[in-house]
Amino acid sequence: MKVVYTPAHLGHNPLTEIEKSTAHSPYEHIGRAEKIREVLEADSSFQFLSPSEWGTAPIDAVHEPGLNRFLTTGWADYQRDISEAREVVPDVFYRPAFRREATDAREPQSVTGKLGWWCFETTTPLCEGTYTAARGAVDTALTATKVLLDGDRFAYGLCRPPGHHATTSMYGGYCFFNNAAIAAHHVATTTSSKVVVLDVDYHHGNGTQEIFYDRDDVMYVSLHGDPTRAYPYFTGHADETGSGRGLGSNVNVPLARKTADDDYVAALSTAAERIAAFGADMLIVSLGLDTFVTDPICDLAITTDGFRRQGEVVSQLGLPTVVLQEGGYDVAALGDNVHSWLMGLSS
Repeated sequence: MKVVYTPAHLGHNPLTEIEKSTAHSPYEHIGRAEKIREVLEADSSFQFLSPSEWGTAPIDAVHEPGLNRFLTTGWADYQRDISEAREVVPDVFYRPAFRREATDAREPQSVTGKLGWWCFETTTPLCEGTYTAARGAVDTALTATKVLLDGDRFAYGLCRPPGHHATTSMYGGYCFFNNAAIAAHHVATTTSSKVVVLDVDYHHGNGTQEIFYDRDDVMYVSLHGDPTRAYPYFTGHADETGSGRGLGSNVNVPLARKTADDDYVAALSTAAERIAAFGADMLIVSLGLDTFVTDPICDLAITTDGFRRQGEVVSQLGLPTVVLQEGGYDVAALGDNVHSWLMGLSS
């Protein structure tokens, strides 16, 4: 299986995140991707490739162009206009209730205001190298997808930063650009194919759902911790099924605390039936391993062998499948868990 990886991710190297009213070392850090790379490089069945450069057009096709413009210069603008800061986070967040019946909201001129306009939470700081890393993750996703378009059945994109929380017009949840959504839109619009994004990260991919919610050419299927207790809290309920032409093309499967291998595989098998009925030409997997039993910020109970079983269920769909990395924060086990999932897929 071909693996697309770039060291550009090393530029996004925050030392602190603000989460649950505390400042602490970030759960999403460079060691995650490096552990995955180390394990996969030790297996000769994986062939590593560097990504091609795709430019900003695929990003702007999915995200508001203003998001890309801000992320291009936001960190440097803050250093110039406010103060020197290794990590930059918002002080205030825009919400529509600020304005109610007033004129349409507009992007602030102050970089402090811009941060709260484009970002929706505090765990996703900008660093000096964040933009380069985020662009590298998009290039990784698109290059891995092209491997399938060129004829391979499987490919893996070691994307970092992850992407599935980034919406059309906001970044957050460790995500800056929505790698999976950019890849899915590219395939759907350039090949007239039907695409499914299957999201198995513990956290609901609010961004991917929002981007495709009213479309019938891209189906979004997510298995995740129930939002009554799990981040991002405001999306991911089972009654969110799409709108307009997309009605029925959005499938959420909220999971109970301590869901283990057998129940997860059963839920995934049911979801696979929905995917098969959609008639997709390609599958994009947003692969989160934060469902692992000892993940530090999640509460499911999947084992390393359970990940292999998940990959086997997906393989049985018989679809060209590109796997793009999302979460997973038990770093000691992360490489083995990714390896197990991919081996199940390719078995």
